[in-house]
Amino acid sequence: MTITMMPQLNIGIRPERYRLPENAHIGRVRLAVSDLSRSVAYYTEVLGVRAALDGNVASLASADGVPLLELHERAGVRPVPRHGRVGLYHFAMLLPDRAALGRFVAHLAVVGAYAGSADHLVSEALYLTDPDGLGIEVYADRPRAEWSTRGGEIVMATEPLNLRELMRAAGGEQWNGMPAGTTIGHVHFHVSTLEAAEAFYHSAIGFDKVVWSYPGALFFSAGGYHHHVGTNTWAGDAPIATVQDARLLEWELRLPSEDDIAAAAANAAHAGYPVSTAGADRVIADASGIAVRLTMERSHS
Repeated sequence: MTITMMPQLNIGIRPERYRLPENAHIGRVRLAVSDLSRSVAYYTEVLGVRAALDGNVASLASADGVPLLELHERAGVRPVPRHGRVGLYHFAMLLPDRAALGRFVAHLAVVGAYAGSADHLVSEALYLTDPDGLGIEVYADRPRAEWSTRGGEIVMATEPLNLRELMRAAGGEQWNGMPAGTTIGHVHFHVSTLEAAEAFYHSAIGFDKVVWSYPGALFFSAGGYHHHVGTNTWAGDAPIATVQDARLLEWELRLPSEDDIAAAAANAAHAGYPVSTAGADRVIADASGIAVRLTMERSHS
């Protein structure tokens, strides 16, 4: 089958009913952690985010004040086991450019933090775990014009990452913390079945299905992105994360307007998923209890 370079008009498979706006994107991710001070130390020292504490909650932001994470202390929760649980696989912090990722690589070497790495063709990525075993990806996208498609599917892979070349891209500059322009680029989940994942994220929430040939995984996005949501069955028959576990509490899906929130929520309700109202927001959980908060786009000073 022919491989073509982006851009391509017909990327992915659209849902049959409701489709998310093209500019839908991921907002803040909320996590339950066992020891707030320990986690804040890790996220500030290793990842370089800025922290603001309010009781047993820490808000973590990039240099320009964009909120990325909320850590909620739940004393006594269990760490994530090596094989994982159904729930969060990782959240992914998208850096503004490749040079920033190169600076981050050098920083990890200085602080002695271990990270896995991969070249996914559409992006270059580093993988870490926080003190509770929650997965973190820090990555930079390649330009969309360099992405490839095969039969409408975005081509992704897991190949070795050239760390030396990446560090050269830093241009000799030092890492000074999570830079302005950093966002949460995507979230990725361990799920019980890919069929259930497709029913929720594609049919009910309204993402396009954009990668379906990756072994044991399905990827979904809006606006032709390589993925806003990744799902996989790599944890096998692992149990679902519970209130006794360090886990994802919820993640935000930012939409342009209240009408968009209402339309997405109505579609999810039509598909049989309970929808909760939280002010102007709507909160919806999949069959495994992974909760998404539909909320409006907002600016940050």
